[in-house]
Amino acid sequence: MFQVRKIDSLGLPELQPYGTMRRQMEHNEQGIFVAEGEKVVRRLLESRFSVLSVLLPEKWLAELSPLLEARTEAVQVFLAEKKLLEALTGFSMYQGLLAIGKIPALPSLKEITDRSSRPRLLVAAEGLSSAQNMGALVRNSAALNVQALLLGETCTSPFLRRAVRSSMGAIFELPVVECSKLADSLRELRNGGFRIIAAHPHVQGRTLSQANFSGDSCIVLGSEGYGISQEVLELCDDTVAIPMAAEIDSLNVGSAAAVFLYEANRQRGRM
Repeated sequence: MFQVRKIDSLGLPELQPYGTMRRQMEHNEQGIFVAEGEKVVRRLLESRFSVLSVLLPEKWLAELSPLLEARTEAVQVFLAEKKLLEALTGFSMYQGLLAIGKIPALPSLKEITDRSSRPRLLVAAEGLSSAQNMGALVRNSAALNVQALLLGETCTSPFLRRAVRSSMGAIFELPVVECSKLADSLRELRNGGFRIIAAHPHVQGRTLSQANFSGDSCIVLGSEGYGISQEVLELCDDTVAIPMAAEIDSLNVGSAAAVFLYEANRQRGRM
């Protein structure tokens, strides 16, 4: 169900999250996130995530009404001209669709391993600071059969606006575990029989095709600038690299994840 309200000014308190979209960390602290664009807003409305409000030009209302009607919570729908929306957000908007969702309670690592079918496939990230890279990692993980994404204590939130947008709404489908200390979580996985495999570009002689992904596996990806810390590397059972041209030292983390996950799925007969 939903309630529609046309607006011609920006003074409503309920619009405050849309006016502070550049202060994404504040939203994270408040337990909310912004969905931006037609596909992402549509996927949010189709998801199990709680939706607080939607802000859009009137032309989109008829198209999204069936999804809004299907919601169990009361969603506020604000209608406004595109120029007013851009004045509120402070930047040019192509489609003019925005929504505010609530960040759900995230699962524990034990909950993930207990409910995941075998052979399990997890991805862990350390030190990932770019929201766009985070979104790409989420999207590729969801597309390539990852059962959960483990985020280390130094990672940015996958619910920042740019991360949600870059994931194209895949964050609504992929379980995320926020680790208080990634090394401890990896140690727990190893004790539970997981093989921990580091994606590390500076490896002599070990390449991706030589890694074994047939059993329960967790692929570890490092930060954009510094890679994987020594503490985490020492917990890995295998350290392998993607073969590439000599003059290129590494790939974007989203691209590296896609290559690793393709190989993992290939070995499991899913590609």
